[in-house]
Amino acid sequence: MKKSILLSGAVLATTLTSFVAKATNEDPYIWLEDVEGEQALNWVKQQNELSLAQLKAHPSYQQIYNNTLAILNDKERIPYASERAGYYYNFWRDETHTRGVYRRTTFEEYQKASPKWETVLDLDALAKQENENWVYKGISCHYPQYQRCLLSLSRGGADATVVREFDISTKSFVKDGFSLAEAKNAISWFDENTVFVGTDFGPGSMTDSGYPSVVKLWQRGTALADAKTLFTADKTSVSAAGYTAYDSSTAYHFIFDGTSFYTRDMYLLHNDKQVKLAIPNDASVKGINNGQIFIELKSPWQGFAQAEVIYTDVNDLIANKPKFKSFIKATDKVSIEGLSFTKSAILVSVMEDVKSKVYRYRAKPDGQWQIEQIAFPETGTISVFNTDTDKDDFFVSYTDFLTPASLFLVSGDDLKITKLKGAKSHFDGNKFVAEQRFATSKDGTKVPYFIVHAKNMKHDGKNPTLLYGYGGFEVSMQPYYSASTGKNWLEQGGVYVLANIRGGAEYGPRWHQAALKQNRHKAYEDFEAIAEDLIAHKVTSSKHLGIQGGSNGGLLVGAAFTRRPDLYNAVICQVPLLDMKRFSHLLAGASWMGEYGNPDIAEEWDYIKTYSPYHNLNKETVYPKVFFTTSTRDDRVHPAHARKMVAKMKEMGHDVLYFENMEGGHSGAANNEQRAMVSSLSFAYLMDRLK
Repeated sequence: MKKSILLSGAVLATTLTSFVAKATNEDPYIWLEDVEGEQALNWVKQQNELSLAQLKAHPSYQQIYNNTLAILNDKERIPYASERAGYYYNFWRDETHTRGVYRRTTFEEYQKASPKWETVLDLDALAKQENENWVYKGISCHYPQYQRCLLSLSRGGADATVVREFDISTKSFVKDGFSLAEAKNAISWFDENTVFVGTDFGPGSMTDSGYPSVVKLWQRGTALADAKTLFTADKTSVSAAGYTAYDSSTAYHFIFDGTSFYTRDMYLLHNDKQVKLAIPNDASVKGINNGQIFIELKSPWQGFAQAEVIYTDVNDLIANKPKFKSFIKATDKVSIEGLSFTKSAILVSVMEDVKSKVYRYRAKPDGQWQIEQIAFPETGTISVFNTDTDKDDFFVSYTDFLTPASLFLVSGDDLKITKLKGAKSHFDGNKFVAEQRFATSKDGTKVPYFIVHAKNMKHDGKNPTLLYGYGGFEVSMQPYYSASTGKNWLEQGGVYVLANIRGGAEYGPRWHQAALKQNRHKAYEDFEAIAEDLIAHKVTSSKHLGIQGGSNGGLLVGAAFTRRPDLYNAVICQVPLLDMKRFSHLLAGASWMGEYGNPDIAEEWDYIKTYSPYHNLNKETVYPKVFFTTSTRDDRVHPAHARKMVAKMKEMGHDVLYFENMEGGHSGAANNEQRAMVSSLSFAYLMDRLK
């Protein structure tokens, strides 16, 4: 299930020490913010023991775990790969590679049912050799040879990474190559011997959100301390970084200053100068193609509409003489997901009522565009990848709730579609049906949601139903195939519902902006409207209705059960935000004030406090038995949100369940065994509460 920075231990300790004296009286559980403090961890271990004993004792748990682990380790699942310089690279985990192996093959081999893979890096062997709990966090290789790469490794799954330069041809780390100590690093290639780098350079080098604020240029063979400073953002910015974009062989070097979560200043390095791009600060650069730079607007600007994609000659923009033209406009039902560039075309991904379509745009001699839709079903999610400005062929993945993902090669010549691979079914999709419905929210807005259920489902109000939502940060909830949900929930008589509430981007920026800050309650009203719609149509009843969400979705379900405890009988609240008074002072929280507001400003706290779950608990209210999960190694959303909520609820006499994984980062798990366990605990909990 579904698409936000780290304080060092010393900094966190200082922060806590200065704050505890001031806040202890008003927040008696603040000691749980000491992430790895002995008292806090002893409390965590005690809660874990109590909850695991209950959940693992459920008769369904072991079978669910076996099902889920088998699905995660399935050797027949699609090995999605990225093409670079003639090879196809893939990161793979299974029962023999629990941490994972980075590997590659040729296209000829990749098309086979069982390709022969060449191991490039074995994370299990590296972790054993170095006695470290390494978790793979990605690799970035220098274009166009793709031989030298920047490998990011995390201890236990945290967002903070260690970076090392790796040589693909020798399959080894580069002696005296680029290397960064553990931090919230920002590093990318400038050229083959130079990188943009942002890291913790010491006092004043990180933003209030915990990300790099200083962008430097670091040349090979020199000390990091000697790197040249290019840009310094204000500490109130979210982050700053440099990156290089390519238009065929032409390199464009950008500096990005994220002034808030949804605004940024963009600079292009040109003739040793930093040219600030004269575009709105909430607009996004989507790419450069054939000398044209494409910009997506989030607000109306100079006669162009909200969500419109416009373009101009990049040199005209550098000279501050742009002649923008419209490329594509959104509509009330159609939102623009993204642009991908090939040698002679632009691929445009859109959503129409939350279902994907892909079009190919090719420039005609008269300056107009030839537009062709690529022939995929219009009932699911289409993902375009492996596009390259040196070729016209590309890959597409398609899936929906009842169709396992399939991978296709699309010919750039005639758009012929060839199936390369398909994931196997783990449950019989023919027994179920997926529908899209619309609920009416409190203000009259029609809110879409998907419901997946057995074809012979009875409308008697007794169906165990799981409602999943997110509703924030421009993240869209789209149809997808979940083998574990199908096997462990649908086949056991459950109904699955996916909410498309405001706060996401299902209908573009207007859908997101409708639930920002003082309008946050709109997302919660949408969610409640869907729950009530399910009950009104006798799909389920409050007794059989459960809800689930993680991160911002954890805040969603936290607000849901404190606003309407009568509406649900099960709540799975994962890696959540819950203390909305303190969120901006914890880890990456300051970066999210563009979404929620600033709780330190009285006028903004006035509306935040109306939904802050931690502050809206009531001793006398009867709540459902909530299951909270988080991770000690989550350095994005602080585990104290869940810890303090549980401690407060237990002190009030409310029965709750709590599990904190000691590693795993914001995803909550570091390997397939942990993922299977956390998922299985959740399904066992749902079985106990709703069946």
